[in-house]
Amino acid sequence: MGWITEDLIRRNAEHNDCVIFSLEELSLHQQEIERLEHIDKWCRDLKILYLQNNLIGKIENVSKLKKLEYLNLALNNIEKIENLEGCEVLTKLDLTVNFVGELSSIKSLKHNIHLKELFLMGNPCADFDGYRQFVVATLEQLQWLDGKEIGRSERIQALQNYPVVEEQIREQEKAYQLRRAKEKEEALGKLAEGCEQEDKKTNPGTDGLPSTDIPVTLPSSSENKEQVQLPEIQEDARSTKKLNGSEDDLEFWNKPSLYTPESRLETLRHVEKQRKEQEKLSKKKKEVKPLRTLVTDSGKALNVNEPKLDFFLKDDEKHNQIILDLAVYRYMDTSLIDVDVQPMYVRVMVKGKPFQLVLPAEVKPDSSSAKRSQTTGHLVICMPKVEEIITGSRQTAKSVKPMLDGNREQMRTRCHLPVESPGSLT
Repeated sequence: MGWITEDLIRRNAEHNDCVIFSLEELSLHQQEIERLEHIDKWCRDLKILYLQNNLIGKIENVSKLKKLEYLNLALNNIEKIENLEGCEVLTKLDLTVNFVGELSSIKSLKHNIHLKELFLMGNPCADFDGYRQFVVATLEQLQWLDGKEIGRSERIQALQNYPVVEEQIREQEKAYQLRRAKEKEEALGKLAEGCEQEDKKTNPGTDGLPSTDIPVTLPSSSENKEQVQLPEIQEDARSTKKLNGSEDDLEFWNKPSLYTPESRLETLRHVEKQRKEQEKLSKKKKEVKPLRTLVTDSGKALNVNEPKLDFFLKDDEKHNQIILDLAVYRYMDTSLIDVDVQPMYVRVMVKGKPFQLVLPAEVKPDSSSAKRSQTTGHLVICMPKVEEIITGSRQTAKSVKPMLDGNREQMRTRCHLPVESPGSLT
């Protein structure tokens, strides 16, 4: 069930800098909302309110919206027009494809003297004989009905025939209300039956037969064959459960059903149930997802690029080092990157995803350094080789301990490299 919350309204008020008290237009369509509430307290300056394609069953809590000009409640579960007297400047009301069967309830709109447009097509009352004549005669301020302009001659004729038409409408309303009462009764019985079947599925021992506790004996070491079969039995049970779930879903969608407020709610409940079951299944799959192999059992490191990043590996013979340029996302926080240099490979964890590269020569992990560019975000790892260069002025490798500026954080690792973010790096 969808609820109208302050957070929901703020998320749909980006055009007003997420400020809700001064909102003039609000769209909450397709939110599975079942009850209209809170809006008249939080958004009193509303002029336009879109609530189409929800599951709202009653018009309520809008009487304080004194500035409301347009209210769209199409494709909901509304059966009666009510509680709109307080919307003093309402000019357009859209109730297309609802369940309004009490056509006489439009009399409550007489107080909305500025109402010019009304949409009732797709409602049961729109099929009543004399429907348009009754609405035109009842709401004399109306200029458009169901997208069709009301002419002067049409209104005069409707007013002349009003007594006869009103009686016809009253009789059709009574017949419809009897039919709706029967539909509601059937829906309640169907709901009770569904709950009973659900209880039987979840508690098979409560179907009228006494449940018995069967002692379970664990197989001994000599019963290896039976032990091997246990996972197969569990797998079969899971497969059977999945098959039954698919059959139930297919049965639900193939079952004939009337289009009523109850059937719309039932469909929503079923879809929500299927979604939750799918989420549970996806969560279980994620939990049992095998870890990626980075080093084989024989100790051989593998090349892995799970984050799918571009990179460039350079053998800098002049400085006797290997340089890895990894195209890390520019605006990614450094705390999400973990660098680990080993003698024969380098590993970088980017948001938990491993990038691992086997090096062409042995390097010195303790003398390596890692820096990020503030302009490109690239991560550059310099790894001195184990072989030393013999030059006139011999230099020894030193452990690099770079300082980080305020925009980057040092990565906390076991013996991993800290990362420096210089002002510029190429």
